[in-house]
Amino acid sequence: MATQDQSVVRLEDYQPPAYRIDAVGLDVHLHPAETRVTAKLAIHRAAATAPGTPLTLDGDGLQLERVEIAGQALPASDYAVTPSSLTLHEPPSTPFELVLETRLNPQANTALMGLYRSSGTYCTQCEAEGFRRITYFLDRPDVLSVYTTRIEADAAEAPVLLGNGNLVESGKIEGTGRHFAVWHDPHPKPAYLFALVAGNLASIKDRFVTASGRAVELGIYVEPGKESMCDWAMDSLKRSMTWDEQVFGLEYDLEVFNIVAVSDFNMGAMENKGLNIFNDKFVLADPETATDQDYAHVEAVIAHEYFHNWTGNRITCRDWFQLCLKEGLTVFRDQEFSSDMRSRPVKRIADVRLLKSHQFPEDAGPLAHPVRPRAYREINNFYTATVYEKGAEVVRMLKTLLGDADFRAGMDLYVSRHDGDAATIEQFLACFAEVSGMDLSQFALWYDLAGTPRIDAVPAHDPATGTLSLTLTQTLGPTPNQPDKPAMLIPVRIGFIGANGEELEVRPRGADQVRSDVLLLSQRSQTFTFEGLPSRPVLSLLRGFSAPVTLNASQSPADLLFQLRHDSDPFNRWQSAQDLATRELMRLYAALRSGDAVTADTALVAAIGEVLTNEALDQAFRAQVLNLPGEADLAREIGKDVEPDHILAARRLLRAAIGSAHARQFADLAETLGRKPFSPSAADAGERALKGLCLGYLAVSEQNDRAAIVTRHAREADNMTDRLAALTVLVHERLDGADDALAAFEARHAGHALAMDKWFTVQATSPHAATLTQVDTLTRHAAFDWSNPNRVRALIGAFSTGNQSQFTRADGAGFVFLADVVERLDQRNPQLAARLVSAFRSWQALERGRASLAEAALSRIAASAILSRDTRDIVERCLA
Repeated sequence: MATQDQSVVRLEDYQPPAYRIDAVGLDVHLHPAETRVTAKLAIHRAAATAPGTPLTLDGDGLQLERVEIAGQALPASDYAVTPSSLTLHEPPSTPFELVLETRLNPQANTALMGLYRSSGTYCTQCEAEGFRRITYFLDRPDVLSVYTTRIEADAAEAPVLLGNGNLVESGKIEGTGRHFAVWHDPHPKPAYLFALVAGNLASIKDRFVTASGRAVELGIYVEPGKESMCDWAMDSLKRSMTWDEQVFGLEYDLEVFNIVAVSDFNMGAMENKGLNIFNDKFVLADPETATDQDYAHVEAVIAHEYFHNWTGNRITCRDWFQLCLKEGLTVFRDQEFSSDMRSRPVKRIADVRLLKSHQFPEDAGPLAHPVRPRAYREINNFYTATVYEKGAEVVRMLKTLLGDADFRAGMDLYVSRHDGDAATIEQFLACFAEVSGMDLSQFALWYDLAGTPRIDAVPAHDPATGTLSLTLTQTLGPTPNQPDKPAMLIPVRIGFIGANGEELEVRPRGADQVRSDVLLLSQRSQTFTFEGLPSRPVLSLLRGFSAPVTLNASQSPADLLFQLRHDSDPFNRWQSAQDLATRELMRLYAALRSGDAVTADTALVAAIGEVLTNEALDQAFRAQVLNLPGEADLAREIGKDVEPDHILAARRLLRAAIGSAHARQFADLAETLGRKPFSPSAADAGERALKGLCLGYLAVSEQNDRAAIVTRHAREADNMTDRLAALTVLVHERLDGADDALAAFEARHAGHALAMDKWFTVQATSPHAATLTQVDTLTRHAAFDWSNPNRVRALIGAFSTGNQSQFTRADGAGFVFLADVVERLDQRNPQLAARLVSAFRSWQALERGRASLAEAALSRIAASAILSRDTRDIVERCLA
């Protein structure tokens, strides 16, 4: 296996920077192939640094033209240049100005990191380590500087010039056809938050008045002709600004706030100070091209990046090991915002679905790592579900432990104490410990231990004394580099349901173990005792998913059905349906794998019917209950020796039983739901979600006219949500009319990239043997673009992560295909290649034949002598 040196960065090796850069003046002369950047850096030596200590600045792929100090060019003997650094051997001992001139080629920058040019627009992406591709710098998050940026470009090529902060000057350069703009950001920030954009862009504008009465000019910039698709994003931005003032007391702090949407972007979006840059899929939305899920994502991502203004920008992270300090906290904040904008119970269910489908497998495989990693070789590979989604769950647990008032007081203290700082997890937790008086040292283990804890719950009811004893035992299995783990502090929210479905008021014994309705599990095994229960209640454990754990409560099917009908906690009502369906799917899977004849459980099928026809339930909630656990959920539950074909067959069997038993109801609901004019409201989106599921169940029923019904819905749909739902059913169930519907969709949306991404994804996720051949064919489609990350993810990413049975084919062809793609993309866009190869993360759980083929594909990738750091890191961790 070919290897290359990849130094490991460790948390315990952290040292403060030897030098600080107080101010940065950038003069950027844009040119497609020869951009010239002049950087004036005001540098001083840190007090603890000995005079004469060398100053090493980071660089990557730069052409150095000039080095000056105090107006004098430095002789070459005074500094050393390598492909990754510039070192001044003996910098001045007193504060000094260092001037550096570099040249770069934006149009050749296919990695989309640093400054690049795409579709005629200049754009930057500097997180995590992209600024070093613009100029030499101390490119680390604990170096905070005040930036002034002058941008100059050809006025015809780039009439719009945008930068961080406030616009302080702009004008034409007489006789040159060029113009300039000067932007100043008064708030010190790390280099990863630097941004500039220049190009031919159209915009919509608005204004927001803060709680203190300051006017903020708002702008969203897009490709000309797409302005009408920005209204939802602008509305989401204004609601985000209002919400952050009302809920966290945080006002915006500049005169302008700009958003730019670009099509070629590795990330979802980036929170650069005052100039957020977005993947356009999280800005553009209209009923013709965007689904309800797209609308929700735009709302959430706009909010997330705006909320970073305080939790990420004004307070940043000291080092990249603290990444969850900004990302996990801000995900929690955007989840709370979306919950307030939409249905809180449904939003909670959706967030937990995402956590279990993305983060739980990460925790269970070779890519497992703590919320705060202790070491990394490539930081780009730690923008993970563990840092983001599990990081948000840790903040949510903190709020559960402290209560609303102390949590808000802790946030207020954190902001007031660390505004302008590069902070750590310890400093964050210290604020909450101070306001609450609670010792959070054990809770802090959530940041440092990898893996998903398991809780086993054993209740014992004594009718003679009216007491119930509940023993909770926590287990956290070994993960790479963490074989032995101490007990964690786990908040377990609990409820008691009486025989008639009523909520019972129960007296706990030992109040130090219980806070309101939350049990504090702090030992490996604890017994909690409750009084005043002459009859056995049904327990409702882990309400609201109060901790990111797996729960084994050994509940009977009767208890789960009772919860489904009566639990007052919406999350656990949904979870009981998931548990029932999972048990049934596991039974079917085992029987099919053994070759036994098997039919679906009629009690479960009937219970699903009850939910389907229960008009008292929220439509979106009914849709969540009807949505069975996915293939990846079942693979995670099986754990090892997984046979994906039989998982697919088990789901099809149960879906067909449900569809056939309730075909008439599904058909009737599909006709009556979503008939109003389109609105992106949560209530209307819930109707459309339920309608789409009805069509899916109808398609696998025994109803003779099912293909005609679904085809008609696809043809008559007046919005993308309904059109895409019907198209997906036609293609995935291979119904008559599928090919015609695909052709009609392509003809209708050929000119809109984001809509065509959906067209590619529908075909890539079809669970049929011919899909891999079709995916390969689609890579040669005129609309497929290897240089566009969205398009690659829509086809190849969707196939490898969203089509388990075909990606993990028994002949290994899916693994070989992805290996070919990764090798093709790696030198062009390492971040994109590394994210694609992470689809192999669960290969060791597969049955032996498939696992050996996956390992062979990974080993082939690893054998490349020119593999990027990003991709090699993921591959070697998968193989470890």
